[in-house]
Amino acid sequence: MMALTRDFRETVRDRAARDPEFRKGLLTEAMQAVVRGEFDVAKILLRDYINGTEGFESVGRAVGKSPKSLMRMLGERGNPNARNLFGLTRYLQERAGVTFTVVAVPPRDEDLGKKEPSEPQ
Repeated sequence: MMALTRDFRETVRDRAARDPEFRKGLLTEAMQAVVRGEFDVAKILLRDYINGTEGFESVGRAVGKSPKSLMRMLGERGNPNARNLFGLTRYLQERAGVTFTVVAVPPRDEDLGKKEPSEPQ
């Protein structure tokens, strides 16, 4: 995965700090990435969200983790366990005043990586 430049990270952080809809979008995308199993994407988005809102010090205190531990957990090589990841996302949802639910939908062709066989003529 390509590293993000500092300027880009700062731009995301600054926009998240001033734009509630952007913050909600970051958190929504992070949660969708978790559900899809795209944990590297989810970790990046969660880091951006935390940096643009309360910061790691405050979130760490709230979830009972040191800021460094949270940063490692959401770092490139981080591998959070389910309890830590869902504890963190539960807290972030509560603070944002949102609740996410999972809805089952049929997979799209592009999600399967292959096309359905066409019907015989």
